[in-house]
Amino acid sequence: MSFVHLFRRYLRDQGLPVTQQREAIAEVVFNSSEHLSVEEIEEQLRRQGERTGKATIYRTLEMLVRSGLVEEYDFGEGFKRYKHLFGQTLVREHLICTECGKVQEVESEELTQFQEQLAESHRFQASRHRLEIYGLCAECQAAGRTLQWEGLTCPIEAL
Repeated sequence: MSFVHLFRRYLRDQGLPVTQQREAIAEVVFNSSEHLSVEEIEEQLRRQGERTGKATIYRTLEMLVRSGLVEEYDFGEGFKRYKHLFGQTLVREHLICTECGKVQEVESEELTQFQEQLAESHRFQASRHRLEIYGLCAECQAAGRTLQWEGLTCPIEAL
């Protein structure tokens, strides 16, 4: 099922033009279960024969995020990723491989319970949380890659 009609309605409600390029970008995001980068979206559009510039992709992604149909993620890669919010629970736990960039979503009932307990103990009303754990995925470990700990150095020792 296509959710482009929801984006179309959002654009019309905002007084913005509904264009074929915007719809094509939305389709790429809505049809993927991955966290997509602008480059990955651009590549998918190119494979479909669409010629859309990065500026148009960025602007459309901003609209999709503002519409509440797509969420933006920053996994510290130097760029953002985007994923639609349809047909899924709002998973906020991510395992991010620092070697290959693979992002794995995980759900944790324990974290959800911990969020509720923590909020309650501070008389805080929580609406959501996000957890990102960085390291090596199983495939990178199997390929023999290891974590490189650079850590912080004392500026005095560096003299």
